Parts: sequence; structure tokens; C-alpha cells
Amino acid sequence: MNRTTDAADGGDVALATVHAAWNAAAHRWNADMLTAVYTDDALFFGGRPGHSVGAGAIRDYFASYEGVIESATLELVEQHLIRLADDCFLAQGYGEFWFVLSGGQPSHSRLRTTLVVALQQDQWKIRQHHFSTTPESPPIQGGAG
Repeated sequence: MNRTTDAADGGDVALATVHAAWNAAAHRWNADMLTAVYTDDALFFGGRPGHSVGAGAIRDYFASYEGVIESATLELVEQHLIRLADDCFLAQGYGEFWFVLSGGQPSHSRLRTTLVVALQQDQWKIRQHHFSTTPESPPIQGGAG
């Protein structure tokens, strides 16, 4: 995991902690374990339409991939960290995803990542998650005029 930590002493440990927990939960695609990586009030934009708010909605999101994703591995790369508070960091960069889909089919995706990682009850968890594809062109419609 590449990081910039100039302004984020300790952020690398926080990010590495949630990163390892996410990969452990995704190894056999476990919706409950994946949800446990997030705070109860987390905000979440993932790979499906819609906005997931809170643990129940985030669990539903991960459960929607059961039978589709057998396992996943995420490598966080080119991450830049900003300390928001002693117990909270913003991380932004890219995620390299390797999936094993139903039937053993491999798949790979590179997405932009933004995470807010917060310490709650002595555990680092994801409080905000926004992953998206990189647009091929700016999302501007219409012409000048």
C-alpha cells in the first residue's frame, strides 16, 4: 500500500488495519464480516446504484453480491492521507480489486477510492466509503452557449 503520510501520522496504521480486516472478510465473501469493518452510521457509495447509509444498508449491499462474488482482494495504492482529528483520517487514492466470481471466473477492476477511517470503541473502522470508476471524459452534457 503506497501512502503519503506527511500530515497523517498514524493514518497509515489506521488504513492498514481496516484494509487487512476488509480483505480477511472478502476472502470468502462474508457480508456480516465486511459490514463489521464499517461504523454503525457509515455512509457508503459502492459499485451498485444507490447510497447505503448505516450498517443494515451496507450489509444488504454486500449480501447482494452473494452468489456473484466468491472472493475478493483489495490492494489500496497511491493513497494520500490527511489527519482530520487524532482519531480520524481521510484516505484517497486507488483500489486494485481482484475478484473470483461464481464458477471461479477471475475479474479485475481499478477504482478511485475515498475512505474516512475513524477510531470507535478502540477499533479502527470505515466511516465513509466512496469508490467509483474513473470517467473517460468529464460528465458535462450539452454544449457551450
